[in-house]
Amino acid sequence: MEKDEILKQLNPEQASAAGTVNGPVLVLAGAGTGKTRVITFRIAYMLACGIPPQMILGMTFTNKAAREMRERLAQLVQPQIARKVTLGTFHSFCIKILRRDIAKLGYLPSFTIADESDQQGVLKQAAGQLGCNYEGFPLGEVQSMIGRWKNKLYFPEDARRHADTTFEATAAQLYEEYQTLLEMQNSLDFDDMLLLVYRLFTEHPDVLERYRETYQYLLIDEYQDTNAAQFTIVKLLTGDRCNLCVVGDDDQSIYSWRGADISNILGFPDHFPGAKVVKLEQNYRSTTSILNAANVVIGSNANRHEKQLWSNLGDGEPVKIVTTENGESEAEFIGSMITQMKNDKPELRYQDFAILYRSNHLSRQLEQTLRRQQIPYRLVGGQEFFKRREIKDAVAYLKLLVNPCDDQSLLRILGTPPRGLAQKAVDSLKTGRRAKHKPMFELLAEEEFQKELTPKAAAAAREFAEVYAKYKERFAEPGALAWKITEFLKEIGYLDGLQRIYKDLKDAMKRRENVDEFITAITQYEERQAEPPTLEAYLENLALLEESDKVEEETGTVDAVTLMTVHASKGLEFPVVFVVAMERNIFPHERALEEGSVEEELRLFYVAITRARKYLYLLRAKERMQRGITRATLPSPFLHLLTDEVAERTTPEELLRPASEDEVRQAFANIFKILKSDQ
Repeated sequence: MEKDEILKQLNPEQASAAGTVNGPVLVLAGAGTGKTRVITFRIAYMLACGIPPQMILGMTFTNKAAREMRERLAQLVQPQIARKVTLGTFHSFCIKILRRDIAKLGYLPSFTIADESDQQGVLKQAAGQLGCNYEGFPLGEVQSMIGRWKNKLYFPEDARRHADTTFEATAAQLYEEYQTLLEMQNSLDFDDMLLLVYRLFTEHPDVLERYRETYQYLLIDEYQDTNAAQFTIVKLLTGDRCNLCVVGDDDQSIYSWRGADISNILGFPDHFPGAKVVKLEQNYRSTTSILNAANVVIGSNANRHEKQLWSNLGDGEPVKIVTTENGESEAEFIGSMITQMKNDKPELRYQDFAILYRSNHLSRQLEQTLRRQQIPYRLVGGQEFFKRREIKDAVAYLKLLVNPCDDQSLLRILGTPPRGLAQKAVDSLKTGRRAKHKPMFELLAEEEFQKELTPKAAAAAREFAEVYAKYKERFAEPGALAWKITEFLKEIGYLDGLQRIYKDLKDAMKRRENVDEFITAITQYEERQAEPPTLEAYLENLALLEESDKVEEETGTVDAVTLMTVHASKGLEFPVVFVVAMERNIFPHERALEEGSVEEELRLFYVAITRARKYLYLLRAKERMQRGITRATLPSPFLHLLTDEVAERTTPEELLRPASEDEVRQAFANIFKILKSDQ
């Protein structure tokens, strides 16, 4: 496609953003303004200008977004050219760099990625070695603090220097010991990926120069979500060329609690002098009524880039603010309204409805009511499949194959199932680890260590090490992962051992089904790859699965109403949206009122409003049960921003018409169905 043809398919503002190739560009993309379209058309335009695809690097925050960009790009340019453009998440890009160059920092390229529970285990180990009683010490808080320090590019010595309290000083000590243990185990946590790339770029200028030469054009999506580490890496990569385009919306910056720094997008023109700023304000998602409400809400925030969303989709239905008596009647109203709207508008399906809430605990009443009314729903954010104990155990077995230094994985699986290695053997491994500075797995395989064990335990240790040696060889060849993993888990005794781990037969069978489903997921992963993948590549893919990628899986194609937090809804859209519990201390959250961070709560409310395409209901209850006590509530101060000009105040009685005979018959049929299933 010719350059001019590409730009003709965009509106004037989009074309300006896509057609400015050189120098720094900030694209302020309001909700629903065609952000992904602009990004993909910009890359297509760059390619049409003769820029080699290998020189273009696009980074975003989710695998889903990266995949969607690549799919759309392949519709604009030849698929083989689209494949040569580097598109991925920040973390996947960093892993690519580290696999190649991490040896310069003293790690082995076969490092594994410690998940949250692995990190907790290492932190407990660190606390034990420093003599802290971790049972009474808030290690969860320390874990979060270490993450925040790493996102600010603080190494342990920096953390010690910035510690203002006794707690922070202790946390800084733990950080140092934690980091030492991770390095000994050749493991990285999620935040290390950014921190170590920063180290590589600053300590080894030749590595930075190589990547600057390779990637001469950078494009960053969701720039409002970047933290200090990501900002610094981008700044280092751009160098003097500064061919950098960032796309984002400061009005949707809702992740400060994860380290996101809104000043990165607000201060872009200062950070990159001479930057061109393009505002995308035409919304292609929502009606004018919904956008008027959104503009009023976000307009009350002072610290922002000025934008005004508008739409050609017509006025549509007014936004409704619905007051109910209590939480129960709020849920009843939503269920009845869904049924009524489906009856009145046959084109609507259950999957067109979303119920959003500020905090997860608010879903309980909604779930009970929807079940009772026989309305199918899916709850986003329940227990994640890959966090189930039996799946984490299976993953630990595989991680040890890739990285024999991973003590945390070994400790997890050594007694899962029981194999005759008592606690005494585990304690000996820990002692040997400290004394000999050898990985526990290496010690376990040594004859000298096995002599200290009972004959039964020594035989178990020998067999365990032999099976690992056999399969390490098999996994050296890429491909056939699902088959090899099944055989390995059988031979190592895990699959048949599930019955010994979970004594209840039904529970053990359910866990086995979940492991089988895990194998199926691996098969599907293999089918999606262009070349036979390695076990290392699969584990990397698994570690980089973002929350939003899991949300995508959970909100698939099943026809059901979606229940989710507002945070989880970002990036999604629905024809009909209900936002519940619009009450003081719930939305905005009481913590935000105490800490003075109401601006982010207001942005979160703006995100909730802009998920709706046609119908938006904002609900508040006069009283709500909290912590077992029914209390009177006050309306959210955010509702006061919505005057009668932009929202209609009403009640369930005014919105729900009397049920027809058919609907009454259906309701009775549902009741009988429930009674019959309970017998």
